[in-house]
Amino acid sequence: MSGFRLKVPVGIAPGGRPAAACEITPEGVVAAATPTPGGTAVYAAEPLPAGAVYPSLLEPNIANPAALTASIRAALGQVGSRVKSVTVIIPDSAVRVFVLDFDTLPSSHAEAIPVLRFRLRKSVPFDVEHAGISYQVLSEGSSKLETQWKVLAVAIPGPVLAEYEAAVRAAGYEPGVVMPTSLAGMCALDSQEAVLTVNLSARALTTSIVSGNDILLHRTIDLPQDPEAVQADVQRSIAVASAYFEDRLQFRPHRLLYTGSLTAHDFAELLADPEFAVGELVPSPETGLVSTLGHQSVAGVTGALVGTN
Repeated sequence: MSGFRLKVPVGIAPGGRPAAACEITPEGVVAAATPTPGGTAVYAAEPLPAGAVYPSLLEPNIANPAALTASIRAALGQVGSRVKSVTVIIPDSAVRVFVLDFDTLPSSHAEAIPVLRFRLRKSVPFDVEHAGISYQVLSEGSSKLETQWKVLAVAIPGPVLAEYEAAVRAAGYEPGVVMPTSLAGMCALDSQEAVLTVNLSARALTTSIVSGNDILLHRTIDLPQDPEAVQADVQRSIAVASAYFEDRLQFRPHRLLYTGSLTAHDFAELLADPEFAVGELVPSPETGLVSTLGHQSVAGVTGALVGTN
């Protein structure tokens, strides 16, 4: 696979991401693992009671820790994980992602993180000093006058990160890496062509433009509860992303790759734009299923397993 490669986990897994992953959503937990090195991935899903998980930047996310822990344990148990360390994928609503430009950035990770914290201090509505912060240099260019760094930065509120990590540990696993769902899904891309991707949940919509190994746009908006207002916000966000795509790349996108809580067909109906061909970022697997997935997407866990150790 030669597509986009993302290296911005919150948390460090020596040698790459773990060979097991679980995605936590308000609807349930999806798990995937490669039980043998180089083997075919195995997938499972476990539902959650309504209200057990409520993604947010500012409020507690996990209202029913016991139920979440049980679902994580059951889902990962079914996929036969050969490791205790797992990639934990959490909703975009609980994370903030930025594409930032710097004239200079320390090459040392330990020195770069304080620079990022300072830059993000006025950009996030939570305590950045105690947040989980990670980053990836997307590109570095230079001229006679200056060096320009383009950086993808991820920030998760410290208490929110601690909640999800605690649930995973209570299930008997170690959160080696934590990633937002949209970025995890991007890791499954296998193309150098520019593409518009969309991730939809009950609470948020994320639009991204990925071109080769670069991210040109990453934007998450919170959605209203009114269904008609949701449709208007979705259509408006796709129009904004499409205009930005055309402005940067000089041609309009006619295809978008979708993942989320609806089927691709239902999302296409919600978008109601005949100019767009809506495809799945990662189709449901034809093999390796050990439980019913329902409408749960496997894009996040599939992407998380790319480049595993």
